[in-house]
Amino acid sequence: MSDQLPGVTPGYGIEPPRVAGEELGKAPALLAEYGAVVLSAHAAGGDALTVAAARVLGARLRELYPQRLRTSRDGGPVHLHADSFDVRVDVGGVPTRRRHPDEDHVFVQCVRPAPSGGHSFVLDAGRFVDGLATADPELRAFLTDFDVDLYGAWAGLRGLPATPSVGRHVEWTRTGRRVVRRTDGAAPLHRDPDAAYVTAMLERFTVAVHGLEPALPRFRLDAGDVLVLDNYRCWHGRDGHEGERSVRILTVRSSEAR
Repeated sequence: MSDQLPGVTPGYGIEPPRVAGEELGKAPALLAEYGAVVLSAHAAGGDALTVAAARVLGARLRELYPQRLRTSRDGGPVHLHADSFDVRVDVGGVPTRRRHPDEDHVFVQCVRPAPSGGHSFVLDAGRFVDGLATADPELRAFLTDFDVDLYGAWAGLRGLPATPSVGRHVEWTRTGRRVVRRTDGAAPLHRDPDAAYVTAMLERFTVAVHGLEPALPRFRLDAGDVLVLDNYRCWHGRDGHEGERSVRILTVRSSEAR
């Protein structure tokens, strides 16, 4: 199988528009149009990231999850994905979520850019799925019609519920938003009679997505820049890099989330 599906063009890439601090009021409309924006030259810090989420989503902001500081040294590439996880912990006897399967917006703040490499890329996953109607109808049907265990490949991780999280890669919210998932954690359901087929299609999905990455437009996040993503619509990744690179990540749910 080739690394790229016949007929799939690199036209699904997104070059997020940049919004300066004094023009932050433009960000919500640009996010709705493009699915991703970059907020330029913000102060590096968790407070700034939280404030950015409030400014961009406004009264629609419902839930924030704990920020994650990620540092990589001489890191390899991060392939296209949508942020999604289901982590539940006990804090003082109170069940608490640290992540949610239906986080619908992601805020990625560059704390320290890599000296070399580490450029970001974003894909409009909704348009990619629409394109599969011509390029690979069987894969599109799998993504829209087959239930999988969304985190089954990560079974056994502390905090991940033992009950399988069953869903499809493409679903809709009650308000009509389309959710297009992309996670390395997907696996066939336990004793699924179609397990062999599901495994083969998951691999086909991975090959198709990885094949699109080289042609996607790249952009660099400088210290303080915040990449804002509609996590239901877009997948994101980055190139490998030399030296040390740090980002702070905040995932949230809006009032329009599932």
